[in-house]
Parts: sequence; structure tokens; C-alpha cells
Amino acid sequence: MITNASIKTLVAASVVSLSSGCYIVPVGPDGYPAAYVPVSPAPVPGQAAPAQSYPAMPKVLYARLYPSNELATQTGMVSGTVTNMMTGKGRFQVNYQGETLTGEATRVSGDNRKGVASAYSPNGSFMACEYQMSSPTQGAGTCSFSSGAKYTLHVGN
Repeated sequence: MITNASIKTLVAASVVSLSSGCYIVPVGPDGYPAAYVPVSPAPVPGQAAPAQSYPAMPKVLYARLYPSNELATQTGMVSGTVTNMMTGKGRFQVNYQGETLTGEATRVSGDNRKGVASAYSPNGSFMACEYQMSSPTQGAGTCSFSSGAKYTLHVGN
């Protein structure tokens, strides 16, 4: 049996739950909400508004490796990608002789333009690279594979 008091309690609980302001927000792998927009304080009259800072989004750059010794010439150009996480690190991936080698690229401490990259495959092949960025989206270097093949590396779109 529903009483007048139970209806009032049910209505009051409904109003509180609808106005509580709880939301479910999807979170990306970097820990920020998927549609993250930082809240800035209101500008003070006569002062410039504070600059908003947004988390840097990862940037995918293409990597092209050109043969630089006889062994590498047998395979030809190798291509891949470097995903710059905008943190001084990146994910490196190339396809070499039917295998996918994955690893990471890291900037050298003390010089934000120089870096090293390493990648490996589940079958045991590996590579190591040294590079220098001329801009945030372009760079060059050298790579050596476990097979003895050597390449000149070009990074950029």
C-alpha cells in the first residue's frame, strides 16, 4: 500500500539524484578525460586572461630507412612509424623482412634533439638507431639490424 509519506519520500529522492551532478566520463590511456578541457579562473578586469594548457596529443611520424650497405640493399627500403608521445619518449615500429619489430624511441638526456631507438620482433630480430631531430616533426639518423644490415633513417611526414 502506497501512502502519501512514501510518495513524498520517493519524489524527494528522485529530485536529489537528478540534481546531484554525478557523471561518468571516459578516460583515455594517458589518464585525462577523453574530452579534457581545463577550467581556467575568470580573468581579472585589466589583466590578460591566463593561457590554457592542454595535454599534448601523440603525433605519428613516418620513418623511412634507406639502405647504406650491401646487405641492406638486398632488402631495400624499410618503412615504419614513430609515435611521439610528447613526453620525450615514443613508440617505434618497422616491418623488416616479413617481421614487425616494435620498441621505443627516447631522447638523450641533456639534448632534446638527439635520441636513440630500439626495436625487436618475437622471432629474435632486433635493431638499434641513433637520430637527431631538426624540428619536432623531422629528423635523420642511422639504424643497424641484427642481420648486419645498415640504414640511413629519415623521420617526418
